[in-house]
Amino acid sequence: MPKFRIVAVLILLWNLLGDVAYLMQATADLDEIARHDLVQAQAFREMPGWVWAAYAIAVASGTIGAVVLLMRRRWAWALFALSLAAVFVQFGWTFLSFDIVAAKGPSAALFPLLIVTIALASTIYARRKQADGTLT
Repeated sequence: MPKFRIVAVLILLWNLLGDVAYLMQATADLDEIARHDLVQAQAFREMPGWVWAAYAIAVASGTIGAVVLLMRRRWAWALFALSLAAVFVQFGWTFLSFDIVAAKGPSAALFPLLIVTIALASTIYARRKQADGTLT
């Protein structure tokens, strides 16, 4: 399997994990979560609808972007850019309004930082593949 296809499949798998995470969080039993992680349950309870919408846009556009990347379409980067922007909106609330770091400590920023990094890398990768003619 060529390197491009391997990278594109890995990006797709990552985004599918994001879809699953969204569905699990959106349908979670908050009382059950509170038994294990009171702060997380509180964050989900307080999360405004517009943040849930940003989360949904982030995962959906990332997944569609990955499929479009596998199809070698040049506009894949725009879907990844949309996903990245939605990730910033989502985590903007998480870190600025809810202040998850104050509630859980600095380690609470690690996984969101990974998510931002992969979203940015996916956008850059698709843009470079557009520039080098891999995407049409």
